[in-house]
Amino acid sequence: MTSPFFLVFLFSSLLTKNVDANPNYIEALSKSLLFFQGQRSGPLQTDQQLSWRASSGLSDGSSANVDLTGGYYDAGDNIKFNFPMAFTTTMLSWSTLEYGDQMGPELKNARVSIRWATDYLLKCATATPGKLYVGVGDPNADHKCWERPEDMDTPRTVYSVSFSNPGSDVAAETAAALAAASMVFRDVDSEYSLLLLTTAKSVMQFAIQYIGSYSDSLSSSVCPFYCSYSGYKDELMWGAAWLLKATNDPYYKNFIESQEGGYQPNIFNWDSKYAGAYVLLSQRALLNKDSNFELYKQEAESFICKILPNTPSSSTNYTHGGLMYKLPHSNLQHVTAITFLLTTYAKYMKATQHTFYCGNSVNILPDALISLSKRQVDYILGENPKQMSYMVGFGSSFPMRIHHRASSLPSKSLGCTGGFQYYETQNPNPNILTGAIVGGPDQNDEYPDKRDDYMHSEPTTYINAAFVGPLAYFASGGST
Repeated sequence: MTSPFFLVFLFSSLLTKNVDANPNYIEALSKSLLFFQGQRSGPLQTDQQLSWRASSGLSDGSSANVDLTGGYYDAGDNIKFNFPMAFTTTMLSWSTLEYGDQMGPELKNARVSIRWATDYLLKCATATPGKLYVGVGDPNADHKCWERPEDMDTPRTVYSVSFSNPGSDVAAETAAALAAASMVFRDVDSEYSLLLLTTAKSVMQFAIQYIGSYSDSLSSSVCPFYCSYSGYKDELMWGAAWLLKATNDPYYKNFIESQEGGYQPNIFNWDSKYAGAYVLLSQRALLNKDSNFELYKQEAESFICKILPNTPSSSTNYTHGGLMYKLPHSNLQHVTAITFLLTTYAKYMKATQHTFYCGNSVNILPDALISLSKRQVDYILGENPKQMSYMVGFGSSFPMRIHHRASSLPSKSLGCTGGFQYYETQNPNPNILTGAIVGGPDQNDEYPDKRDDYMHSEPTTYINAAFVGPLAYFASGGST
């Protein structure tokens, strides 16, 4: 029988040269975390290395008489959307929990990146009883302007969900972020960790008790930008899985078991969480030998069988150059998130000498997952047909015209529309957003490097957050 590791290796080596090349993963890890400094909102501190950024959004929340300063701009605009920001925080925390020991000096920077988000999310969750604030800034007004966050003069509208206008999806994701982060800080700041966990429990209870999608409550304020297209049930499972991990409270186990089953995803991203929940819960089946979680292990493996090439149930396309290709808009967000799941599940497999089958004849070894993960990481870092890194500032060739206001504009006030002269130019961005990973190439491995091509040229926090874990894994030599 042909080894699945050989199948994946053959797949990779046929499609690209340099499959054994090893980019500088340590440098990439450092830069992937530095990127978050470029996305900061609020008062910047003395540790700010990207000096072309300055304090911004200093009155955020004032229209509601609350302090909502801080947090991250999600992408190339000046809006704080809490739904993807919370997912970013959850994935940064998961990366740190799984791979913190392999991060070396970057562990401190990972914690700093997480805390910048959780300090803000705590404000959102505790500022007003009965409300969870879920965003700042009018996206429709913001998208008519092209100006730096330091100069923005568009409305800083505050959005919230409540008992009467529920948002189970954004609330459960916020709970997941706070619960995951509570474990990151457990041994280094126990008081902060307890505050995070206590708040996570409260927000999760709100998500469970007041059921509804935040897209229905907030409509055009979050749609089509970050609509909860998959609904809220995946976030409820995901949030409960993180609270179970953080507390071991059987309440969350019972809640998870009460949820409808049968969801078989072939994607993982800021909106669709089932695959992540399955992998997270499968840890208990594999490492803790808890048979109560066997179902989630099987669901995780079913998902992986849809991702791997050359399996009977594979439903994932790959470019000629070997890149996983899911959707045209910001494809690398799916690549980094799925690569995180592959790497992490392989880690669980190696720890328990576990293998599984995709169909009756293909026995999957952990090295098959690692091989595919490495191929995706290496592709993003420059081992691709264009020989171009899709991480800004990494390698000799990388995107120079990213769809990002602060990166593309000089450090001066230009007003709402004055910046469009820079948006429309073919000149490279004056400010290098080091570490930013863009949406990536198309299905033909092509990348035009155009600022107005936001589907491919816009970086986001959640692309980077999921990439941190695999980078740490390969930076340490792929050890477990």
